Amino acid sequence: MIIGITGSIGSGKTAAAKIFSKYHYIRIDADEVGHSLMKENKELKNKLIKNFGNKILGKNGNIDRKKLGGIIFNDKNKLKKLNSIMHPLIINEIKNKIKNIQTKCGLNAKIIIDAPLLIETNLKDYVDKIIVIKSDKKNIIKRLNKKFPKKIIERILKAQMPLEEKLKYADFVVENNRDLKNLEKQVKEIINYLKNE
Repeated sequence: MIIGITGSIGSGKTAAAKIFSKYHYIRIDADEVGHSLMKENKELKNKLIKNFGNKILGKNGNIDRKKLGGIIFNDKNKLKKLNSIMHPLIINEIKNKIKNIQTKCGLNAKIIIDAPLLIETNLKDYVDKIIVIKSDKKNIIKRLNKKFPKKIIERILKAQMPLEEKLKYADFVVENNRDLKNLEKQVKEIINYLKNE
């Protein structure tokens, strides 16, 4: 069983996916896959520098994702360009991870894929069920406040597929406007439902 979990930035996807891993689901985090590709794939690093310039590098010579974010979230075309470079690599890496998990744990292994762009990319074709995490804008801004200024959060939200669109693909919807306990309660209900299916 492969489940995809998605939602807007700051909606609590990762928190929900981590709850799944407490119940023996193996978690694949698309953002983490992207980060490690940026770190370890020299060819990719050079391609990103070529497209976005040396100003995306941090003091350590690695790609600084904050600096890169500052560029792409100010320019729709640059965001499109970054996605066209990153998505095929991330999807390929996730497919390899699924294969490795299924080889090691059997075809019935329970996998949860935490991916902000699950629906926008063809990753949705690799999952059996889709969960969309919903959260009010004020809660999203509160959660992301330490990471980004409000202006950048607004830009990121604007650049993402609207939630109404994502909800059309949802097999399950989780409302995440309360505490972690409430989130866990809803996730457990989904896990129990899937067990009995």
